[in-house]
Amino acid sequence: MRGSIRILFLFFHCGIGASFAQSRTVALTFDDLPLAEHDDPAQAEPIFSAILHSLDRLHVPATGFVIGKRVSDIGEDRGIRLLQRWVDHGYDLGNHSFSHSDFNALTLAQFQQDLISNEAILKPLLVKTGKTLRYFRFPENHTGEAKHDAIAQFLKKHGYELTACTIDNEDYVFNRAYLKMLANKDHAAAGRLRQEYLEYTSTEIDYYNGLHKQILGREIPQVMVIHMNRLNADVIGQVLALFVEKQYRFVTLDQAQADAAYQTPDTLPFKSGLMWGYRWARELGIKVDGSLEKEPAAWILQYGQRQ
Repeated sequence: MRGSIRILFLFFHCGIGASFAQSRTVALTFDDLPLAEHDDPAQAEPIFSAILHSLDRLHVPATGFVIGKRVSDIGEDRGIRLLQRWVDHGYDLGNHSFSHSDFNALTLAQFQQDLISNEAILKPLLVKTGKTLRYFRFPENHTGEAKHDAIAQFLKKHGYELTACTIDNEDYVFNRAYLKMLANKDHAAAGRLRQEYLEYTSTEIDYYNGLHKQILGREIPQVMVIHMNRLNADVIGQVLALFVEKQYRFVTLDQAQADAAYQTPDTLPFKSGLMWGYRWARELGIKVDGSLEKEPAAWILQYGQRQ
């Protein structure tokens, strides 16, 4: 609630909402709908509702990327109902594969089938709202190494647009530790983690903005990736407020990826799930120092690894 009040204050009392003068823009994308891995299926509805409420309240466009298996994991009726709410509220859906398997470890045929299997869930939901299934994001951004070109052709043939992500805040690392803190009733640690998560997110927004200026010579519309998890449900208003404070305006994924930066050739296979700035740097032959990017604090990583 505090985050929502704060962002509304920024919108309406700082003149940002009235003028929309910001030159910076960002498209918000959520992975792992209807609920991220490790989160309690019994909490699916309150987590989903909290995020949806903040997006509605602040009129922030968003695209959610669905894992079909997670629909089954939390209960098919419940999962479909949550996704139906998402599209009924005007938000878009994309394909994140059925099983969220690592494409690097699958054959081309296996991965194609995994992608197509997810369409049985997504297409009926989108048809009801007059939308078509257009967006695809690789699980973990693993684009298949040697299979890279073949899957690119497959996606194009099936009408998919590959969704980039240019800002990542490793929220899944924070959430893993956060869930254990909540289970242990370690409220002091949970409060400290929430604060560090927001500070880290702020740092990452600035880092990637600077990285893209170094590579492309200018700021670009950003595509932020976060997950449908408990941590984001608890702090989503404050995450949105960070962007507003930094003079970002929220736009659709279509609007962001219409920028020329997203037309940079995608020809190099990568084993790891690099953010697009690093991919563009390699494509363009520009040397960047990835060691300058900060990592989550060691104590958070260690807490998340506890049994």
